[in-house]
Amino acid sequence: MKDTDKEGETLSRRALLEEHRPERIHARLGREPRSQRVSDFVLGAIDGCVTTFAIVAGAFGAGFSESVVLVMGFANLIADGFSMAVSNYEAVSVEREQAAAATRIEREHIELVPEGEREEIRQIFQRKGFRGQVLDEIVATITANRQLWIETMLAEEYGIGRITRKPMGSALVTFFAFIGIGTVPLLPYLLPPLNSSQQFYSSVILAAFTFFAIGLCKGMVFSQRVWMAGLKTLVFGGGAAALALAVGFFLRDVIN
Repeated sequence: MKDTDKEGETLSRRALLEEHRPERIHARLGREPRSQRVSDFVLGAIDGCVTTFAIVAGAFGAGFSESVVLVMGFANLIADGFSMAVSNYEAVSVEREQAAAATRIEREHIELVPEGEREEIRQIFQRKGFRGQVLDEIVATITANRQLWIETMLAEEYGIGRITRKPMGSALVTFFAFIGIGTVPLLPYLLPPLNSSQQFYSSVILAAFTFFAIGLCKGMVFSQRVWMAGLKTLVFGGGAAALALAVGFFLRDVIN
């Protein structure tokens, strides 16, 4: 077992060394930052599945018929999907507007008080431990390039990195992920031969598999422990569904 672990570590190190060859690093740093579409997809997919299955669980707990589940489920799917898309559109728009405003401020400050902005760069890198001639060279290099100067101030003073997401693209990814994944828990209710219990438990299985699959994908994309990411997403989604089911049973008892 130990030999296998060592062999795995050796292969992993070889792969890392290959990725960190100078030409590979140069090519990687020259590429545009990876799009954040994955986060938009995960946001829509998890919320779509949770929201729809919460309706399924609540309706089953309350004793509603499958026709009510379908009407409520698809109506909510469209309305909430659109709402999520709009919310994500606005959130990404705000990020871009904040970055644009901060860029204008820094560009203006560099024009009006360049020495003050140069001193900010000096103190930023001084806090990172640079001193003497090395610090002077860093300050001179950064402030000699106006775009680099602005980007450095955005990152260090405002915490704003390079923004690659576009509002409309993010909104569309979230919407279609919400609709597509959110439809999964409703599929058993489109099969007439199943009774209400079979429909519900089939929906439970599909929703659980979907939550777990979303977590696995998220783990693979972000280099996390995939099984742990899958289980965590399953637990969060299952917890929301359990709450909805409990509320449905409670309201059925209250109404009856």
